[in-house]
Amino acid sequence: MIKSPKKSPKNSLKNVSEHLRKGDWNPLWDHLLELDPQFIEAYLNFRSVPHKKGSIPAKYRELILVAINAATTHLYEPGVRRHMQNAFKFGATAEEVLECIQLTTVLGIHSCNLAIPVLLQELKKSGASVKKRKNQ
Repeated sequence: MIKSPKKSPKNSLKNVSEHLRKGDWNPLWDHLLELDPQFIEAYLNFRSVPHKKGSIPAKYRELILVAINAATTHLYEPGVRRHMQNAFKFGATAEEVLECIQLTTVLGIHSCNLAIPVLLQELKKSGASVKKRKNQ
């Protein structure tokens, strides 16, 4: 039987607070936070290492995270959207995001089925568009 810990305020947990502030919070983690705040805090600390100490520029890191979240084995639309928005914020072009999504198709076309509608929605919100390729 799982014993619920005393509820800890989210703001007393450094990594939880930081992820909430940055908009990098997965609502599915709310349940884990309720059951074991120390575990989610430790997980977020581990998960944050490449973000804090990594050498990959933020734009490319976000593009990689778009691919991971769009991958057939993950198919997590909120993550695709969040990291796509971050990639645009860090200077990614629509063409770079589209190529990133296309690269995930080696895992299956489902990556495009999930991520292309998100790309179109985000482009519509921002007023941007994808430049069509010329026939080669």
